[in-house]
Amino acid sequence: MTILVTGSAGHLGEALMRMLRGAGRPVRGIDIKASDCTDHVGSVADPAFVHHAIKGVRAVIHAATLHKPHVATHGYSEFVQTNIAGTLNLVEAATEVGVGAFVFTSTTSAFGSALTPEPGAPAAWITEDVTPIPRNIYGVSKVAAEGLCELFARRHGLPVIILRTSRFFPEADDDAEIRSRYETENAQANELLYRRADIEDVVSAHLSALEKAKEIGFGRYIVSAPTPFTPDDLVALRTDAARIVLRHFPDCEALYAERGWKLFPSIDRVYVSARAMASLGWKPKYDFRHVLSCLRRDDDFRSPLAREIGAKGYHDEVFADGPYPVA
Repeated sequence: MTILVTGSAGHLGEALMRMLRGAGRPVRGIDIKASDCTDHVGSVADPAFVHHAIKGVRAVIHAATLHKPHVATHGYSEFVQTNIAGTLNLVEAATEVGVGAFVFTSTTSAFGSALTPEPGAPAAWITEDVTPIPRNIYGVSKVAAEGLCELFARRHGLPVIILRTSRFFPEADDDAEIRSRYETENAQANELLYRRADIEDVVSAHLSALEKAKEIGFGRYIVSAPTPFTPDDLVALRTDAARIVLRHFPDCEALYAERGWKLFPSIDRVYVSARAMASLGWKPKYDFRHVLSCLRRDDDFRSPLAREIGAKGYHDEVFADGPYPVA
């Protein structure tokens, strides 16, 4: 079964191509950029290119997208063409050729303003039942693309799984205050408690979704490292997150102190990936417990795949005030 991976030159796309090729599975990568993982160069916004690329394909992982870091450098129409029209081209072509599984890489950014509670409110408990309130064109375009995927699943019988992935990029945070107060490794270790996943786990979620798509028909799932928190923790997480973390992981304090690391004083949302694990049979390996285990051994907590791929960035330009501009 040939698998089409869109965005094959990107961070997730390359990871998917490496894993699939390594497993000996027939796979075809497409991207607007040439790379070792790209078999055909072209845009998903071009219907003719998509129809050519999808010939002989029986499964699609649609990871190509303009991302949040592009909001400050790309116009609304570019997001519409790539993220919305590109997805429409793919689901139409996939339906025409009878693709047996279509996995769409979406984002927890789709939740938008729903992720930020009012001052004094508990942290937000984010499950698939939370209604998105997009706050920028990136979120709007991904929610619209999800809608197209669901339409083709329900009206045209295309087996579709949507994965709302949390952070898995290796670049430093877009928040200047976080960059100034925390080493990148420290911040990303903290995020594995509530809003981050390792790329190897993100890849395994996509492959699990491929296997389950036909059986499920249509599904939408959050993909993030399993959180240790419960709804009972939400009030305290907003005001004294470190205390709650240390209650769950008493040895964290000494392990962090050895590195000069700090826990975040406040956590405003918690992504809940339990439904993906239950429905897809997904078994993530890289959570906060894994971080602490690595710290005990003085090992890197990132997966081998994450280390192999490294940072790709989002722009050809290097910006003086951060890893990418923020609008």
